[in-house]
Amino acid sequence: MDAKKRRDRLMDKLKKAGVPVTGSALAQELGVSRQVVVGDIAILRAAGAEIYATPQGYLLPVERLQAVATAKIACYHDGDKLADELMIMVDNGGKVIDVIVEHPVYGELKANLMLASRRDIAEFLHKLQNGGGKPLSVVTGGVHLHTVEAPSQEAINRIEEELEEQGILFK
Repeated sequence: MDAKKRRDRLMDKLKKAGVPVTGSALAQELGVSRQVVVGDIAILRAAGAEIYATPQGYLLPVERLQAVATAKIACYHDGDKLADELMIMVDNGGKVIDVIVEHPVYGELKANLMLASRRDIAEFLHKLQNGGGKPLSVVTGGVHLHTVEAPSQEAINRIEEELEEQGILFK
């Protein structure tokens, strides 16, 4: 199969999946290496495709059928409250879209998270602990932003109230 057909199949698989798909799973389905998939994703993005790379795999944005509230929530903690912070967000109906920090040299750094459940959080924390990585907030001494989507502004308000109660909300 030529490269264009492979990239078309890759996009088709992502469209049909509706959930994150790992690069390894895509590589196996397409009969190529994971590195070829990474290159194909880069080419598709350069051509204008919006493809998220999340801790769970590659994902296409989902069209929203209903209006949702979105907020950028500033947080601060030294890492020991990472799980608490994320759980507060998803337990109140939120989806943690990303994390953003302001790097002193590179400027804004953003990583897609797409965490919508306790399972997503557990997998993320497991990868963080066992993958040798550190949270992006280490760059800023614990200060960071999350883009959060929720079904209503009331849900966003509850998230912020609980984060404040736990001493995580940065004001």
